[in-house]
Amino acid sequence: MRWNNETRPSEFILLGLSSRPEDQKPLFVLFLTIYLIILMGNLIIMLAIYSDVRLQTPMYFFLSILSFVDICYTTAIIPKMLINFLSETKTILYSECLTQMYFFLSFGNVDSYLLGSMAIDRYVAICNPFHYITIMSYKCCVLLLVISFFIPFLHSLLHVHLMNKLTFCASNIIHHFFCDLNPVLKLSCSSTFVKEIVIKTEGLFVVMAPFMCIIISYLRIFTTVLKIPSTVGKYKAFSTCGSHLTMVTLFYGSISYVYLQPPTSFTVKDQIATVIYTILTSMLNPFVYSLRNKDMKQGLGKLIGRIKPQ
Repeated sequence: MRWNNETRPSEFILLGLSSRPEDQKPLFVLFLTIYLIILMGNLIIMLAIYSDVRLQTPMYFFLSILSFVDICYTTAIIPKMLINFLSETKTILYSECLTQMYFFLSFGNVDSYLLGSMAIDRYVAICNPFHYITIMSYKCCVLLLVISFFIPFLHSLLHVHLMNKLTFCASNIIHHFFCDLNPVLKLSCSSTFVKEIVIKTEGLFVVMAPFMCIIISYLRIFTTVLKIPSTVGKYKAFSTCGSHLTMVTLFYGSISYVYLQPPTSFTVKDQIATVIYTILTSMLNPFVYSLRNKDMKQGLGKLIGRIKPQ
């Protein structure tokens, strides 16, 4: 183990999902397959949206950005994980660890803010349909997009800066498959009080802001839909929100399980929950949004039709 100025190691060791040698190649094949599905699925969603004029609406605009962010989100984690599956050392440089942490936190929070923006879009579409075009204008969509990127990237910079101030003088072994906050915090032998306070205040506010937007939007949506007299009308209104609600539940359910507990209690169950919100949701997004959406199905059909003759 090499140390820089006796305050931190020059590298960390990522134990990964399993330390057994016989598990490494099967896990490599599994996550390589998942990664390729994520890349192909999200790229197809983006191409389908940008090639079909009927899908040039705010909802699909945010969906295309969400697909792009999912690719970036998983690319911050999976390639290094795949390399470590085939490597005996399983090391990551200290600087690489902080870089990975920064982009993971950034794109993870962008994902959250985009889900919030999509909830606002659904609220306006269902509760104020006659003013939808006026409210969800191009300027409004761009503003929501700027907020979705600016706040998370600034938030992540603060957390990585505070992490860099910590002292690591014991073990350099991270019991995880990437440089996440809680597993790295466990290795610090200096006081993490300031860091934990920031997580519970600024961090909680930044993460909860889009979640509260989603909760408020859907409470208003449910109130409006319940007033619709016909059953068909209620079903049609709820069906436009089904895909979004599915991904929100999966994303926030698993992320809450991991982060709403002390850093010292990070376990194997937390690793599984982390796989769900970092990798599984990104893989399922294209399927959930395309299979449950008639317009997306038609858009994909047109895209396939254009590719076949070539």
